Order: sequence, then C-alpha cells, then structure tokens
Amino acid sequence: MIRPATGADAAQICEIYNHYIVHTAVTFEEEPVGVNEMALRISETVPHLPWLVWEGGGRVLGYCYANKWKGRCAYRYSVEATVYLRPDVSGRGLGTKLYSALLDELRQRKLHAVIGGIALPNEASVRLHEKLGFAKVAEFREVGNKFGRWIDVGYWQLILGSG
Repeated sequence: MIRPATGADAAQICEIYNHYIVHTAVTFEEEPVGVNEMALRISETVPHLPWLVWEGGGRVLGYCYANKWKGRCAYRYSVEATVYLRPDVSGRGLGTKLYSALLDELRQRKLHAVIGGIALPNEASVRLHEKLGFAKVAEFREVGNKFGRWIDVGYWQLILGSG
C-alpha cells in the first residue's frame, strides 16, 4: 500500500536510509540520521511536496519524496526526487510503483520538471529513471568524496507538463 508518510514512519525510514549512508555511496551523507531529524525532514516537506511510503506486512518497505530543486522563486515548478527501498525488497518492481505514484502526485500539483541526481555508477537507479521517462542531462565529475574515493554524479530529468 502506498500512502503519505508521517512522522510516525521516521524510525523505519531511518532504518532504510541509514543502510545506504553506512554501506553505499548513493547518498553523500556520511553519518546516520536520527529519528527526530528524519521526522523533522518529513514535517518540513509534507505540507509543500509529497513524501510517500510503501507499507507492507506492517512495515515500511520503501519511501520516496520530492524537494525543491533550488530556492529561488523561478524554480518553483521544478523538484528533485529520490526513492529508497529496503535492500531485501529491491528488484521486485516496488521502486517503479512507488516512484510512479510520486510522479502522479507531482503532476496533480502542476509541477513541471523532476530531476533525479544519481551517484555513479548506479545501474539500477539509471534503469529506474530511464524506464520512467527520465533522460540524462548532465554529469559532474568527482563532485563527491565518500569512503576515500571521488564520485561522479549524473542528473536525469523528466518534464511532466505545464506548471
């Protein structure tokens, strides 16, 4: 079941996200996020943009959300989106369904452009974005450093329609 996230989901969202912080370079955060911080992130986003969770078997299996792309007013129709799944449920199509639900919500809100930033290499994330219609628009070389190595970041964009 896909539903809006609430602060009550923060602990389970931390379980998912902190795995990626500690074990991967797909996020450039380096320290695990606490439950209170995650609840704050949700509460700051939800009134303005969607934050969704996939719940199954009484637990959060994945989540996705959109944030402002930039702070200037002229960017108000553009967002950056992200999706994370529990590692044990990846490869089952949940990410596609969850991200599709987010894109539908963004269309309903009359947003125009969605940007996905991907730490490279990350074939699964590239495939997901391209499957949903995103096109690669940029790649920045060695802009992040995690685990003692330089990491490139690619950007994929999807134009939703008029905003």
